[in-house]
Amino acid sequence: MATTLTSKGQVTIPKRIRDELNLLPGASVEFSVNAAGEVVLHRPRPAKSARRRPRDRFDAVRGSADVRWRTDALMKLLRADD
Repeated sequence: MATTLTSKGQVTIPKRIRDELNLLPGASVEFSVNAAGEVVLHRPRPAKSARRRPRDRFDAVRGSADVRWRTDALMKLLRADD
């Protein structure tokens, strides 16, 4: 499948290849040259932290507090009239 290089050095990735790699507008891609001198297009692997997304924003922070409050102590603090 051939394409033409523009004067700015840009090429269009054919739709069949974009679909195969699930590339959407704004996606980043990586290029490499293999031992045979062929250019290879890679879809970057997501970072380890991006692979496991929390179900919701609360799951993302659940258990991350470093202060352990007991409910009665917190309620006393919040309701204090001082």
